[in-house]
Amino acid sequence: MCLSRYLLNIKFIQIKWSGALFRLFIIIHIFISNNAVSSEVNIDGKGTNILIGSIMPLTNDSLYKDLNNYSVNMKKGIEAALEGKMIRNHRKIEFEVISDFNSDPITTVQAARELMDKGVFLMLGNIGAVSTLKLSKVLEANHIPAVGFYTMGDISTESMLSYRPNTAQEVLALIDNFVTKNDARATEVCIFAQDDIFGMAGVNALKTALEKLPDTQTIINKLDQILDMMMGGINPALNSIGPIGFYQYETVFIRDGYFSLKNWERESGNQCKFVVLVAMPKVAADFIAYAHYKNESWSYGAVSTTAAGYAISDYLKSYGIEKNIVVSQVVPDPNSSLPIVVDARNILGDALNHISLEGYIVGRMFLAILNSMKDPVTPPNFIKTARQSPLELGGLKIDFTKGNPGSTMISFNHMNLGSYNLAKQ
Repeated sequence: MCLSRYLLNIKFIQIKWSGALFRLFIIIHIFISNNAVSSEVNIDGKGTNILIGSIMPLTNDSLYKDLNNYSVNMKKGIEAALEGKMIRNHRKIEFEVISDFNSDPITTVQAARELMDKGVFLMLGNIGAVSTLKLSKVLEANHIPAVGFYTMGDISTESMLSYRPNTAQEVLALIDNFVTKNDARATEVCIFAQDDIFGMAGVNALKTALEKLPDTQTIINKLDQILDMMMGGINPALNSIGPIGFYQYETVFIRDGYFSLKNWERESGNQCKFVVLVAMPKVAADFIAYAHYKNESWSYGAVSTTAAGYAISDYLKSYGIEKNIVVSQVVPDPNSSLPIVVDARNILGDALNHISLEGYIVGRMFLAILNSMKDPVTPPNFIKTARQSPLELGGLKIDFTKGNPGSTMISFNHMNLGSYNLAKQ
């Protein structure tokens, strides 16, 4: 699914700054950095190590536990793939991770500038949503590839190589799966979402599903209204407009989102039989717990970033809530016999989960592209090489010849009381 026109409006990231400060920020961090950093980092010289960077919200702060879960596991997977690897004239790969626990566009770009000043070849496996949207423009301006990012939203640029299918594709797949398995209609689907680029992907996916049906223009108009209101940044007044319940970015308050869905049921006459969760794991689990307390009969689906490996399952288990949730995943099952999964399992051991497996895959993907390059070894040539022919990594196909994402793999899992089982396709 193409990036929505709403995501391309630069106003989206004007969240906390005045117009003047925002313009100054753009000048300093894009145009000045573009002059300060060479547009062609060349690592052809013998003995030159290859610096790979990553920016992740690593923190022990309990308020950011979910973000830390993403980062710790992604980092473990990438390090497992890169450990001890040498390429081209016995050069080593240096993987430097900078922690940005605020996951704020300003601090994220500052961290990227630090890596650019050190001559970073590319960025690998970054974690983020709004911060990634801003960072992607800076990396594009400085000709630095963005590879295998764990994005919570639909972001793409010419120099980005995204392994994972975008969030909208996952949401649409969950909706189509519900409709097919239950002989239902997309009008019976609602969404609980974060009020930023992450949640916006869910809104766009529901709109796409509804466009396939007759007599849904009234609902589509409601979704367009929501999308228009999101163009200026995070807007707290998005609830009670359509079949979407929002919670505000960097908060855990779910009641307004719940009542938004109840208002929709009452005013439209459509029941929310299936609620897709496009939220942080703890917030999504709290939403299910509150709806459970209210005796709602809703069934649920969760995208891979909401499931966060086993995080949402662990939360619900700790609450003692028994709910069968359909979860979409974009990596093979951790118990798979695919050679790349077997390799990851042998190296990671008990640390293997869906997130660390994704980190391992993007690390291996980076190595495969780098090892297939012909001189000169520059970032633009890295992107060019990636787009020339498909990759086959231990039974896993990745193809950038037609653009992003490199993988179309979306599988469904059933999750209940801590158990996590691959659904029959």
